[in-house]
Order: sequence, then C-alpha cells, then structure tokens
Amino acid sequence: MTDKPIFDEEARRKAIDEIVHGTFLMEGTMVAFPTCFPGTTTAIPADESLFTALALGPDALVYGCTSGRQAHLVVGMFHGLTGIIYDLGTPAGMTKGIAVGCSDKFVVAAFNGPTGGCLVRREVHYLPFDLLQEWGFSRPDLDTLPSVAGGEAITDGMMLDDNTFVVATRRHLAAVNIITGESTILAKLLQPTRLARAADGSILGIGGQGMWRYSPAKGFEPAALALPTGAWDSYAWQRAQDPSSGLLYLTDSAGRLYSYEPTAGFSPLLATTPLTPIGAMAVTFDGRLFGACGEGIANLFCYDPADKTMRNLGVAASVIERRRYGYTFGAAIVGRDGEIVFGENDNLGHIWLYFPRLKKH
Repeated sequence: MTDKPIFDEEARRKAIDEIVHGTFLMEGTMVAFPTCFPGTTTAIPADESLFTALALGPDALVYGCTSGRQAHLVVGMFHGLTGIIYDLGTPAGMTKGIAVGCSDKFVVAAFNGPTGGCLVRREVHYLPFDLLQEWGFSRPDLDTLPSVAGGEAITDGMMLDDNTFVVATRRHLAAVNIITGESTILAKLLQPTRLARAADGSILGIGGQGMWRYSPAKGFEPAALALPTGAWDSYAWQRAQDPSSGLLYLTDSAGRLYSYEPTAGFSPLLATTPLTPIGAMAVTFDGRLFGACGEGIANLFCYDPADKTMRNLGVAASVIERRRYGYTFGAAIVGRDGEIVFGENDNLGHIWLYFPRLKKH
C-alpha cells in the first residue's frame, strides 16, 4: 500500500498544460511554413505576405492569396518530398487578396486594389516528382479576366462547379465562366456579404434580415432563409463547411455558433466562442470545428459536435525548427489528411499546418 496520491494521467497532462504552458496551444501541433523554399529561395516581402484567402486544389496543393503593399497568388506543397511555397505572380496594382478557387485545370483568384476588383487565372500547378533532384518551375503571366460588374470591389468568391466561379461584389452577385472569362450578373445585392456553401451545393449570403440563396436550378432567391437571433448585420460573421457531411457552420459577430442543413434548417444555438471577433474557421474529417477568435492576439478554439463542447486551445505557437507565434489568421481550410491549414494575416505571414490531437478509443 502506498500513501502517494493517484493521478489520472490525462488530468495530470491537462493540469501541466494549463499551469506551465497556459496561454499557448495546449492540444495538437502547429508548424509555421515560410513563403519560400526554406534555405534556398527568398520569402515574399514581409509587408506583402498577409494571407487572406486559401483553397485546396488538385494533388492537395494549397493555393493562397496575400494582401499588403502588393498582393500575391501563391501555391504551397507540403506532402511527400516537397515542402515549398511558390509565388505564382502579382496582379498589377492589387493590394488585397479576397478569394481563390480551383477546378481540375485552373486556379482563379479575386483581388481588390485602389481601382476596384480584379480576377486572374492560370493553370493549376503540377505536383513535382520531388524537390531533391534537379528541378525548376516556370512562372507564366497571370491571365487577367474581364472585370465583373464594371470593376466593383469584390467581397467574396467561390467555385460553384468545375467551370463557374461565383463572385459577390459590393452590390452584385455574378457567375464567371473561368474558361471563357465571361461573367453574368445574377442579382443585385442589398449589402456586401461573405459567401457560404450549403450541403446541397447552393450558395448563400446575407441580405437584410435573412439569407439569400442561389443555385442554377432555382436561380436567385432573395429571402430564402430566416436567420437565427443574433448579430448578423455586419461583415464579421464567419462560416465553415464539414468536408464529409456538407454541414455548414456559421457564427455571428458575437460568436454564437449555429449549423445549417438544407432539409433541417438552422440548429438551435450550439455554443459561443471564447472570444470575439471570430477569425477563419475550418472543419476536419471527424467533424470537429477549429477556428481563431479574439482581438489582436487571437486564441484557437475547438467545437466538438460529438460532446457539444467548445474549448479554448490557446494562442497559436510553432516550435518546429524556428519559434513563431500566430496572432491573427485570415483564412483556413482542411488539408489532404485532415490537418487544418491556416493563413496568417500578419506581416511576414506564414501558412500554418495544425495537426489536431487524435481522440482516444
């Protein structure tokens, strides 16, 4: 018999994390990747590398848009024998990366600048055999597509299908054929809005006191959905879609979290984020929602639908090879293997790969 207290190992680990590491990431592992081929090429200038849009393309390559003194379109390769972020080009005069999307053949990106909005296109990048033997990449010029809605500033964009990129400007919704570059105005919008995708493939946005909906089958429905009670009257709401089920999560500007499914509608209030404002969010393969929240120095959070808990995971930190702290994130997607890919919206921005803690059986 012993007088030593018996500790649950899991409780002990959590206590050490809270006491010793406290403010910083307490679950999973983060790796901050610079905007270059480390040790070989030069990173994008610090004031041009604020990540504000991400998308996953063919071969699990990550495409991103940056903002700053000059906006960039980049591609990241993080699997196999790769490990590089490659600058694909800079659309002339553009300072804000808004959205990026991919088909099987093309990547299309939306940018804003002092003169208004701009869409650019190029073929998707190929996945190299490896980056160990002799290799090289070309950098063809970006194709600038015809302006949308007279060059109005763009607020968001996303792929509708393999040929169509749906764009929201400050006053219009448009569909852009990414092969021909031709755009069609779908509707006049009541207000600027983000875009979200429902499980049935329809595109949603906020207008007035509700959400409008667009699908090729039904066209534009101006007052399709009544929003749950909340603060939806600003551009501060966020969204993320479960890549497995298609379930859509939305948060209002006060951090109230809801889900939406086309047949069931909006859920009751699921949880409230630990801090506001809400930053980028993404859902991994097991249904857990991860995101950033808070002003200035953001904290990561996790909502687990299995036990309906919302947890504060602390401030992002990467200690692999080089120490870096992540204070603000402007975009998030789920990667090939279920990792969460965050785009750092800060000077000398990195792409962060977050590998969540696996659940025990």
